[in-house]
Amino acid sequence: MYDALRKVITLTAALCDRHGSSAWRQHAYNVRHVKRLMRTAQNKKRSKAKAREDQRAALIVQAHQDYLEVATQYCAKARATLAILTQQGLHGALDVALKLQIESFMRHAARQIDQTRRRVILAQVIPHEEKVFSIFEPHTEWISKGKAGVVVELGVKVCVLEDQYQFVLHHQVMAQQTDDQVAVSMVSAAKQRFANLAACSFDKGFHSPANQSALMERLELVVLRRKGKLSQQAQALEQSPAFIKARRKHSAVESAINALEVHGLDMCPDHGIAGFKRYVALAVVARNIHRIGAILWQQEQARAKRKRTYSDRDTSYKLAA
Repeated sequence: MYDALRKVITLTAALCDRHGSSAWRQHAYNVRHVKRLMRTAQNKKRSKAKAREDQRAALIVQAHQDYLEVATQYCAKARATLAILTQQGLHGALDVALKLQIESFMRHAARQIDQTRRRVILAQVIPHEEKVFSIFEPHTEWISKGKAGVVVELGVKVCVLEDQYQFVLHHQVMAQQTDDQVAVSMVSAAKQRFANLAACSFDKGFHSPANQSALMERLELVVLRRKGKLSQQAQALEQSPAFIKARRKHSAVESAINALEVHGLDMCPDHGIAGFKRYVALAVVARNIHRIGAILWQQEQARAKRKRTYSDRDTSYKLAA
């Protein structure tokens, strides 16, 4: 909500400056005012001061009510300012673009005001599908990996398929998708370009009965552990030497994930889901090019080592008497 209000205030002030209006001359103070109220509400919720539970709950509700009241007032003022400037006439495409941006952020602010009131004051549970985790990148998702020390992450999941030579064969941006929904499509797309793909190892999250049967039709060896209690046939498969050997190599994919982050995916400067997909593809290309360079460098080092070894060898020969 603070991000939405900050953009509403600053963009409305910029539009007023273009029209010579002083209605938002104190916009910097207005932003600080909103931020101060937001921090107060946050601190009340995080406070560990010794107080009765009902007193603490009342303080939290009051702090959020003050925050919501001021937020509503600023939105109403911005809406009135837009109406006045529109009536006076907008000056060109830049004014129209600013107006559209302000209206967009006002919608975000109105949604967040409503959800905050419902969650904090009315004690309602907000459905997950109604939540927005970034007003600047609406495709951002709430990711719970279940890993120790990482409770939750915000972003978009990406699935990668790496071969035994550390080349990324295929990738897929998993927008609003879970692991089990992309397993078959990943393998099918990779098989179209690499027909000799015979075995593949997956995390347990990719498992589903349908995936197991579909992948067995496409691969000679499917290294995908099942969930729950295993049948004797499943136990025999997962304890087979080939399954265990492929499974032990699966941890190497973590290096590919780290390499992709090093080659651009630690932060995406592009906007929108289309920009994110483009940036992921470029990172994959950069990773594969880097891997080619590493192989060529290793070959060059091996040649240089052999050259030094043979140059130091004593090649003088003596004739037998």
